Amino acid sequence: MAVSAFQLWRAGGLLRRNFLTHSSSWKIPPRVLKSSQPEALLSVTNNALCFAPLQTFTDEDIMMQKAVKKFAQEQIAPLVSTMDENSKMEKSVIQGLFQQGMMGIEVEAKYGGTEASFLCSVLVIEELAKVDASVALLCDIQNTVINKLFRKHGTEEQKATYLPKLVTEKLGSFCLSEAGAGSDSFALKTRADKSGNYYVINGSKMWISNAEHAELFLVFANVDPPSGYRGITCFLVDRDTEGFQIGRRENKMGIRASSTCQLTFENVKVPETSVLGKIGHGYKYAIGSLNEGRIGIAAQMLGLAQGCFDYTIPYIKERMQFGKRIFDFQGLQHQVAHVATQLEAARLLTYNAARLVEAGRPFIKEASMAKYYASEVAGLTTSKCIEWMGGVGYTKDYPVEKFFRDAKIGEQTFYVLLFYLPLWVFGLLCLSILYYWYLGKSILISTECLLTFLCGWISSFFLSEK
Repeated sequence: MAVSAFQLWRAGGLLRRNFLTHSSSWKIPPRVLKSSQPEALLSVTNNALCFAPLQTFTDEDIMMQKAVKKFAQEQIAPLVSTMDENSKMEKSVIQGLFQQGMMGIEVEAKYGGTEASFLCSVLVIEELAKVDASVALLCDIQNTVINKLFRKHGTEEQKATYLPKLVTEKLGSFCLSEAGAGSDSFALKTRADKSGNYYVINGSKMWISNAEHAELFLVFANVDPPSGYRGITCFLVDRDTEGFQIGRRENKMGIRASSTCQLTFENVKVPETSVLGKIGHGYKYAIGSLNEGRIGIAAQMLGLAQGCFDYTIPYIKERMQFGKRIFDFQGLQHQVAHVATQLEAARLLTYNAARLVEAGRPFIKEASMAKYYASEVAGLTTSKCIEWMGGVGYTKDYPVEKFFRDAKIGEQTFYVLLFYLPLWVFGLLCLSILYYWYLGKSILISTECLLTFLCGWISSFFLSEK
């Protein structure tokens, strides 16, 4: 019987690292011990917690990366061109992701999941994106959005019913965006009216990823439109529910193998038990999942850019012009150094955001920065790679032009992030003033608590303006 990549990873994961101890009342927080950071050590000399570089991984993490890379190269790479041309994901690829345990990375073992870390999900998404961003997107949505929502907000009955299937066979889809509610997500018009023990959903959705193959849809609808975003609720809708229709696929420029469809709801009747979490809390769930989802998108863009870069460098080291390799021209070497540096910076931003999530610390600013910068770097890298390869880089005989097309979706909305990031900068400025003012009165206040409160207040203010 074949052993999946993640079965090997879990077996290796049982060999936990030993942490140095010190006879002190100070203790390492449990969340640090659960982190995938491999070298968190308590120094005997100064009683300080010292962390290894962000790119230092456990042996199990390295083994996992190699396993995913092998799967991507052997099972996905031969199909990438065909899937892109046909604008359709091969079922064998989806089945392979389930069989390899890549669709339930953080899900608890009792539900059939791998029970790994959030950083592990990020590493998997990055490796898949080096070969095909469409496959990475499918895996990203399943792990960082669908499974996460069930794990955080589902009832025990919902978890027991859906998680085992989401881990092994059933694809989920996140349904938030509408024609007039894209970046402005909470302007949605889809509504759910109470009727006895049921809710009746009417409306439509657009730009819904994974819709073609999904069996379960997490639909955000408003149960109380006059209350605005405070009426938004998340509902579980099965594919075969009466009145629910999946419309045409969007003919996209890039990420073509990932299905993006319109959805319509005409008197779709779902029971009260199909509400995920609490009534009117859907906007909170959406914000939470999208915040972590930004790190997943950063990993996609990072992997995509790295894959394009890795493919291009060997070519320019072999291509001869004017009696020497293209790579030997100093002007090109400067460009390569520039791109390589930006790739490294994007990687560190992404890994840092992921580790903050694991540590249970505020991460929204860092996640936004990682998504913005990784998307920008992906656009720059793929564009430069086409230039370096010359005419052949512009043809479909080489994958570089596909990387370029795929990168554009990550770039499209980073200006929205540039709108929110100054709020964090403003928040930090105000925090510094408040912090020193309170210190002057000998009152100790948690920096993180103040920052969380301030940014939460700013977010609430902007939401209330809608």
